[in-house]
Amino acid sequence: MEVLSGAAFQRLENAINAAAMRQRVLANNIANVDTPYFKRSDVVFEELLSQAIGNQQTPMLTGGVTNPRHFPINSSYPTPSPKVVTDESTAINNNRNNVDVDKEMAMLAENQLRYNLIAQQINHDAKMMRIGIRGSV
Repeated sequence: MEVLSGAAFQRLENAINAAAMRQRVLANNIANVDTPYFKRSDVVFEELLSQAIGNQQTPMLTGGVTNPRHFPINSSYPTPSPKVVTDESTAINNNRNNVDVDKEMAMLAENQLRYNLIAQQINHDAKMMRIGIRGSV
C-alpha cells in the first residue's frame, strides 16, 4: 500500500498541477497581449472539483471484505484533471485581442499564492506522516 496515494494527496497533486498549468497559460496570455486576434485562455479546475464533490453519490470510505458477512464499501474519489479553456466571446482591443494585461498580472499573483499554499499543505501532510511513522519530529 502506498501511503501517499490517498484521495487527499490525489486532490492536492491535481491542484498543484492545475496551478502550474495556470501559470503557463497566464504567461502565454501576457506574452500575446499585442498579438492580433489572440484569445486568452484560462485553466478550469476548482469548478470541476467542486462539481465532482457535489455530485458524488458514493460513500467516502474504502473497505475490504474479510468475511462473507461483511458489507462491501466501495468508493470512488472525484479527482478531475485541470482543463484549458479559451475565451472566444470577448474582444477588448481594436485588433480583437481580449487580453487585459493588468487582469492577467493580478491572476498571476493570485495563482502564485495558491501554488504556495498547496505546496505548504503537501509539505505539512508529508511531515505529519513522517512524524506518525517515526514517532518524533
